[in-house]
Amino acid sequence: MPDRDYILSEIQRTAHQNGGTPLGAKRFADATGIKDRDWLGKYWVRWSDALKEAGLAPNAFQTAYDDDALLAKLATFVRELGHFPIKAEIQMRKQADKAFPSYTAWRRRGTLRELAATLLTYCEGRSDYDDVIESCSAVANAPPPKERAEPRTRVADVVFGEVYLLRAGKHYKIGRSNAAGRRERELAIQLPEKAAVVHTIKTDDPPGIEFYWHRRFADRRKNGEWFELTADDVASFRRRRFM
Repeated sequence: MPDRDYILSEIQRTAHQNGGTPLGAKRFADATGIKDRDWLGKYWVRWSDALKEAGLAPNAFQTAYDDDALLAKLATFVRELGHFPIKAEIQMRKQADKAFPSYTAWRRRGTLRELAATLLTYCEGRSDYDDVIESCSAVANAPPPKERAEPRTRVADVVFGEVYLLRAGKHYKIGRSNAAGRRERELAIQLPEKAAVVHTIKTDDPPGIEFYWHRRFADRRKNGEWFELTADDVASFRRRRFM
Protein backbone atom coordinates (compact mmCIF):
# COMPACT_ATOMS: atom_id res chain seq x y z
CA MET A 1 0.00 0.00 0.00
CA PRO A 2 1.62 3.34 -1.03
CA ASP A 3 2.21 5.73 1.87
CA ARG A 4 1.78 9.50 1.88
CA ASP A 5 5.41 10.34 1.09
CA TYR A 6 5.56 7.91 -1.80
CA ILE A 7 2.36 9.29 -3.36
CA LEU A 8 3.70 12.85 -3.05
CA SER A 9 6.98 11.88 -4.69
CA GLU A 10 5.08 10.22 -7.56
CA ILE A 11 2.93 13.33 -8.01
CA GLN A 12 6.08 15.42 -8.31
CA ARG A 13 7.80 12.93 -10.64
CA THR A 14 4.87 12.63 -13.06
CA ALA A 15 4.34 16.41 -13.05
CA HIS A 16 8.01 16.89 -13.97
CA GLN A 17 7.65 14.41 -16.84
CA ASN A 18 4.52 16.29 -17.95
CA GLY A 19 6.40 19.57 -18.35
CA GLY A 20 5.66 20.79 -14.83
CA THR A 21 1.88 20.36 -15.09
CA PRO A 22 0.41 17.94 -12.54
CA LEU A 23 -1.72 15.08 -13.81
CA GLY A 24 -5.36 14.70 -12.98
CA ALA A 25 -6.37 11.86 -10.65
CA LYS A 26 -7.33 9.48 -13.48
CA ARG A 27 -4.17 10.06 -15.55
CA PHE A 28 -2.08 9.76 -12.40
CA ALA A 29 -3.70 6.41 -11.58
CA ASP A 30 -3.05 5.17 -15.12
CA ALA A 31 0.60 6.27 -14.97
CA THR A 32 1.45 4.98 -11.48
CA GLY A 33 -1.16 2.41 -10.49
CA ILE A 34 -2.04 4.52 -7.44
CA LYS A 35 -5.85 4.59 -7.32
CA ASP A 36 -8.21 7.02 -5.60
CA ARG A 37 -8.85 4.49 -2.88
CA ASP A 38 -5.16 4.67 -1.92
CA TRP A 39 -5.40 8.32 -0.89
CA LEU A 40 -9.02 9.56 -0.89
CA GLY A 41 -10.29 9.95 2.66
CA LYS A 42 -7.02 8.54 3.96
CA TYR A 43 -4.55 11.35 3.33
CA TRP A 44 -6.58 13.96 1.46
CA VAL A 45 -10.23 14.81 0.90
CA ARG A 46 -9.68 15.96 -2.68
CA TRP A 47 -6.97 15.56 -5.32
CA SER A 48 -6.26 19.28 -5.35
CA ASP A 49 -5.22 19.01 -1.66
CA ALA A 50 -2.66 16.36 -2.58
CA LEU A 51 -1.28 18.53 -5.37
CA LYS A 52 -0.93 21.52 -3.07
CA GLU A 53 0.95 19.44 -0.48
CA ALA A 54 3.25 18.25 -3.25
CA GLY A 55 4.01 21.91 -3.97
CA LEU A 56 2.02 22.04 -7.18
CA ALA A 57 -0.88 24.25 -8.15
CA PRO A 58 -3.91 22.46 -9.61
CA ASN A 59 -5.52 24.07 -12.63
CA ALA A 60 -9.12 25.22 -12.54
CA PHE A 61 -10.42 22.07 -14.21
CA GLN A 62 -8.76 19.78 -11.67
CA THR A 63 -10.09 21.84 -8.76
CA ALA A 64 -13.63 21.59 -10.07
CA TYR A 65 -13.25 17.94 -11.08
CA ASP A 66 -11.71 16.75 -7.81
CA ASP A 67 -14.06 18.63 -5.50
CA ASP A 68 -15.79 16.18 -3.17
CA ALA A 69 -19.06 17.77 -4.24
CA LEU A 70 -18.83 15.44 -7.26
CA LEU A 71 -18.84 12.39 -5.00
CA ALA A 72 -21.52 13.94 -2.80
CA LYS A 73 -23.79 14.20 -5.84
CA LEU A 74 -23.12 10.59 -6.73
CA ALA A 75 -23.81 9.45 -3.15
CA THR A 76 -27.17 11.24 -3.22
CA PHE A 77 -28.02 9.64 -6.56
CA VAL A 78 -27.11 6.16 -5.27
CA ARG A 79 -29.33 6.75 -2.25
CA GLU A 80 -32.26 7.78 -4.49
CA LEU A 81 -31.89 4.71 -6.71
CA GLY A 82 -31.19 2.26 -3.93
CA HIS A 83 -28.29 0.84 -5.94
CA PHE A 84 -25.15 1.95 -7.75
CA PRO A 85 -26.16 3.44 -11.13
CA ILE A 86 -25.40 1.99 -14.52
CA LYS A 87 -24.42 4.12 -17.52
CA ALA A 88 -27.98 4.55 -18.84
CA GLU A 89 -29.24 5.76 -15.46
CA ILE A 90 -26.48 8.38 -15.24
CA GLN A 91 -27.24 9.57 -18.77
CA MET A 92 -30.97 9.82 -18.05
CA ARG A 93 -30.30 11.78 -14.86
CA LYS A 94 -28.07 14.18 -16.81
CA GLN A 95 -30.86 14.79 -19.31
CA ALA A 96 -33.32 15.56 -16.52
CA ASP A 97 -30.86 17.66 -14.48
CA LYS A 98 -28.38 19.73 -16.49
CA ALA A 99 -26.39 20.50 -13.31
CA PHE A 100 -25.73 16.80 -12.75
CA PRO A 101 -22.25 15.69 -13.91
CA SER A 102 -22.13 13.90 -17.25
CA TYR A 103 -21.21 10.24 -17.63
CA THR A 104 -17.87 11.34 -19.07
CA ALA A 105 -17.06 13.20 -15.86
CA TRP A 106 -17.61 10.04 -13.85
CA ARG A 107 -15.69 7.82 -16.27
CA ARG A 108 -12.59 10.00 -15.91
CA ARG A 109 -12.20 8.34 -12.53
CA GLY A 110 -12.04 4.90 -14.10
CA THR A 111 -14.52 2.09 -14.61
CA LEU A 112 -17.82 2.05 -12.76
CA ARG A 113 -16.32 -0.59 -10.49
CA GLU A 114 -13.40 1.72 -9.65
CA LEU A 115 -15.77 4.64 -9.20
CA ALA A 116 -17.81 2.58 -6.75
CA ALA A 117 -14.60 1.86 -4.80
CA THR A 118 -13.79 5.59 -4.72
CA LEU A 119 -17.27 6.48 -3.49
CA LEU A 120 -17.06 3.68 -0.93
CA THR A 121 -13.89 5.22 0.53
CA TYR A 122 -15.52 8.65 0.51
CA CYS A 123 -18.60 7.40 2.38
CA GLU A 124 -16.70 5.31 4.92
CA GLY A 125 -15.12 8.50 6.26
CA ARG A 126 -18.52 10.04 6.90
CA SER A 127 -21.57 9.24 9.02
CA ASP A 128 -25.08 8.32 7.85
CA TYR A 129 -23.96 6.72 4.60
CA ASP A 130 -24.56 3.09 5.54
CA ASP A 131 -27.09 2.54 2.75
CA VAL A 132 -24.75 4.03 0.12
CA ILE A 133 -21.83 1.99 1.46
CA GLU A 134 -23.86 -1.18 1.04
CA SER A 135 -24.75 -0.30 -2.57
CA CYS A 136 -21.16 0.60 -3.40
CA SER A 137 -19.72 -2.53 -1.78
CA ALA A 138 -21.79 -4.78 -4.02
CA VAL A 139 -20.18 -3.21 -7.11
CA ALA A 140 -16.69 -2.40 -5.79
CA ASN A 141 -16.11 -5.90 -4.41
CA ALA A 142 -17.55 -7.76 -7.38
CA PRO A 143 -15.00 -9.84 -9.32
CA PRO A 144 -13.74 -8.11 -12.48
CA PRO A 145 -15.44 -9.25 -15.69
CA LYS A 146 -13.64 -11.96 -17.60
CA GLU A 147 -12.09 -10.92 -20.88
CA ARG A 148 -14.04 -12.21 -23.80
CA ALA A 149 -12.01 -14.78 -25.68
CA GLU A 150 -11.69 -14.42 -29.40
CA PRO A 151 -13.99 -16.86 -31.18
CA ARG A 152 -12.09 -19.85 -32.44
CA THR A 153 -12.91 -21.83 -35.49
CA ARG A 154 -13.81 -25.36 -34.53
CA VAL A 155 -11.72 -28.07 -36.08
CA ALA A 156 -14.94 -29.72 -37.17
CA ASP A 157 -15.77 -26.64 -39.27
CA VAL A 158 -12.62 -27.01 -41.39
CA VAL A 159 -12.60 -29.68 -44.08
CA PHE A 160 -9.09 -31.02 -44.66
CA GLY A 161 -7.85 -32.95 -47.64
CA GLU A 162 -4.50 -34.16 -48.91
CA VAL A 163 -2.18 -33.52 -51.80
CA TYR A 164 -0.24 -36.69 -52.49
CA LEU A 165 2.90 -37.75 -54.35
CA LEU A 166 2.43 -41.13 -55.94
CA ARG A 167 5.16 -43.14 -57.63
CA ALA A 168 4.74 -45.70 -60.36
CA GLY A 169 7.98 -46.86 -61.95
CA LYS A 170 10.16 -43.80 -62.68
CA HIS A 171 7.27 -41.35 -62.81
CA TYR A 172 5.43 -39.46 -60.11
CA LYS A 173 1.88 -38.29 -59.94
CA ILE A 174 0.84 -35.20 -57.95
CA GLY A 175 -2.84 -35.23 -57.17
CA ARG A 176 -5.38 -34.45 -54.49
CA SER A 177 -7.90 -36.50 -52.62
CA ASN A 178 -9.84 -36.70 -49.37
CA ALA A 179 -8.43 -40.17 -48.90
CA ALA A 180 -5.00 -40.81 -50.42
CA GLY A 181 -5.13 -44.53 -49.67
CA ARG A 182 -8.33 -44.93 -51.65
CA ARG A 183 -6.87 -43.00 -54.55
CA GLU A 184 -3.82 -45.28 -54.53
CA ARG A 185 -6.04 -48.37 -54.82
CA GLU A 186 -8.03 -46.82 -57.67
CA LEU A 187 -4.87 -46.00 -59.64
CA ALA A 188 -3.37 -49.44 -59.04
CA ILE A 189 -6.15 -50.94 -61.13
CA GLN A 190 -5.32 -48.63 -64.06
CA LEU A 191 -1.49 -48.81 -64.00
CA PRO A 192 0.72 -51.58 -65.37
CA GLU A 193 3.24 -51.01 -62.56
CA LYS A 194 2.52 -51.02 -58.84
CA ALA A 195 1.86 -47.54 -57.48
CA ALA A 196 2.92 -46.42 -54.03
CA VAL A 197 2.25 -43.22 -52.10
CA VAL A 198 5.55 -41.48 -51.38
CA HIS A 199 4.20 -38.66 -49.23
CA THR A 200 1.01 -36.72 -48.45
CA ILE A 201 0.57 -33.10 -47.43
CA LYS A 202 -2.43 -32.25 -45.30
CA THR A 203 -4.20 -29.04 -46.32
CA ASP A 204 -7.46 -27.12 -46.09
CA ASP A 205 -6.99 -26.04 -49.74
CA PRO A 206 -6.28 -29.15 -51.81
CA PRO A 207 -6.91 -27.52 -55.25
CA GLY A 208 -4.63 -24.57 -54.46
CA ILE A 209 -1.79 -26.66 -53.06
CA GLU A 210 -2.02 -29.16 -55.91
CA PHE A 211 -1.77 -26.28 -58.38
CA TYR A 212 1.29 -24.94 -56.51
CA TRP A 213 3.23 -28.18 -56.97
CA HIS A 214 2.10 -28.62 -60.59
CA ARG A 215 3.40 -25.13 -61.36
CA ARG A 216 6.63 -25.65 -59.40
CA PHE A 217 7.48 -28.82 -61.36
CA ALA A 218 5.99 -27.63 -64.66
CA ASP A 219 9.27 -28.16 -66.54
CA ARG A 220 9.29 -31.81 -65.44
CA ARG A 221 5.73 -32.62 -66.53
CA LYS A 222 5.37 -35.61 -68.84
CA ASN A 223 1.65 -36.14 -69.21
CA GLY A 224 -1.28 -34.78 -67.28
CA GLU A 225 -0.46 -35.01 -63.57
CA TRP A 226 2.59 -37.20 -64.13
CA PHE A 227 6.09 -35.84 -63.67
CA GLU A 228 9.67 -37.07 -63.97
CA LEU A 229 11.14 -35.76 -60.71
CA THR A 230 14.67 -35.68 -59.32
CA ALA A 231 15.63 -36.86 -55.86
CA ASP A 232 15.82 -33.19 -54.76
CA ASP A 233 12.30 -32.57 -56.08
CA VAL A 234 10.93 -35.49 -54.09
CA ALA A 235 12.81 -34.36 -50.99
CA SER A 236 11.34 -30.84 -51.22
CA PHE A 237 7.83 -32.29 -51.41
CA ARG A 238 8.45 -34.63 -48.47
CA ARG A 239 9.61 -31.78 -46.27
CA ARG A 240 6.06 -30.41 -46.19
CA ARG A 241 3.59 -32.01 -43.81
CA PHE A 242 0.99 -29.28 -43.91
CA MET A 243 0.26 -26.40 -46.27
